[in-house]
Amino acid sequence: MTKKFAIQSLGCAKNLTDTEQMLAKLLTDGWELVEDPDEADIGIVNTCAFIEDAKKESIEAILEMAQCRDTGALVALVVTGCMAQRYQEEIRKELPEVDALLGTANIADIAEVCDRLLEESERGRMQKIARFGDINAELPEIPRVQSTPEYTAYLKIAEGCDNHCAYCVIPSLRGRYRSRTMENLVGEATALAHTGVRELIVIAQDITRYGTDLYGEQKLPELLTRLCAIDGIEWIRLHYLYPSDITPEMVDVIAREPKILKYLDVPVQHCSDRVLERMNRRDTKASLESTIAMLRKRIPGVVLRTTLLVGFPGETEDDFNELCEFVKKQKFERLGVFPYSREEGTPAYDMSDQVDEDEKIQRAETVMKLQERVVSRYNTRQLGTKRQVLVEGFDRAGGCYYGRSFSESPDIDGKVFFLKPKKARPQEGEFVTVTIREDLDGDLVGEYAEADTTVLTEGNDA
Repeated sequence: MTKKFAIQSLGCAKNLTDTEQMLAKLLTDGWELVEDPDEADIGIVNTCAFIEDAKKESIEAILEMAQCRDTGALVALVVTGCMAQRYQEEIRKELPEVDALLGTANIADIAEVCDRLLEESERGRMQKIARFGDINAELPEIPRVQSTPEYTAYLKIAEGCDNHCAYCVIPSLRGRYRSRTMENLVGEATALAHTGVRELIVIAQDITRYGTDLYGEQKLPELLTRLCAIDGIEWIRLHYLYPSDITPEMVDVIAREPKILKYLDVPVQHCSDRVLERMNRRDTKASLESTIAMLRKRIPGVVLRTTLLVGFPGETEDDFNELCEFVKKQKFERLGVFPYSREEGTPAYDMSDQVDEDEKIQRAETVMKLQERVVSRYNTRQLGTKRQVLVEGFDRAGGCYYGRSFSESPDIDGKVFFLKPKKARPQEGEFVTVTIREDLDGDLVGEYAEADTTVLTEGNDA
């Protein structure tokens, strides 16, 4: 009998790699993946629970999948990921639609659990299942089935986090920081290259800490050097570098290796020394300014992406105004800002001086308006330049191709649109040269061009 499953992955790219490992387990076990949950025997929702909005999205996805019991073939619903780990008891009580819960340390159990649910449903006596292992246990090496476009893949180099920021629940959901071995990472990246991956996105909660637990020292520079030596991989993109742990050696490798894109995601969260201390961040405003200045000096034209958190408990008007001035001065080419989400189980939850919800939203909107001007000025400087663009598809309605250059990361940044060439027909995953002609609401618009030595594969430091 054919065993069919549908799966929905929510949250960050790190969660997506867990989904890809579950895909491999199920497909190897003889399960068939279907896109329509109504056609599935088992529905799986891999959840996120980082902030309030993510929790709401996860609950909605669970309830929507559960409806397939009435409209389709679904006989059981499995919930995995961070929400399962964080709200085990609440889900059991409030969401009786859920038949099985798997914690973040138990994704390798997915095929066994789905088999058991299906067998018990056929016998008419299905029982609830809950699996929650040690989130600090040694990382298992689990095969994966790539779910991203064939030319782009994520490489998760570590699990967990030791930073313990006051607002963050990740350590309690994902455990302590644990690096994967360099041999396994290089082997996985090589295998991805053989399947056609050209852009490798290196991810972890904090990639700068890579190797400190396994090897007793930071090993990111060595890992990146080895990844750059893999044939077929042409772009290596880095997410996320904790600012206080960026070393000159790391910067040297990033600067000298042409495959490493001069696009760095460096979350700073705030600039006020008082707020940073309350957040339990290891940075100060002075150290952040020094790190940013070093990156811009030693990597000319680097595109810096960051995230900011506004409305943290105790953030005053003066703190917020200081942050606004910081945004205007530093001119981050890419920036995301989030209103603080009060999360139970974190030190910040019980802090005094909680900021009003409407005020938090207003502060986030103010920062984004400042950032729009920064992005507009940056994009204006790109007009007339030629860029290497990774083609992602063709927009039939607009009559143009679209893709990304070094300065656009998947799903979080804009696109580069370019007119259809008269003779050439670019394919998805192909690199082409585009002359930038226009800024369109944060996206870049250009025209197909012949490649030459002036192509921008990194920043324009004009």
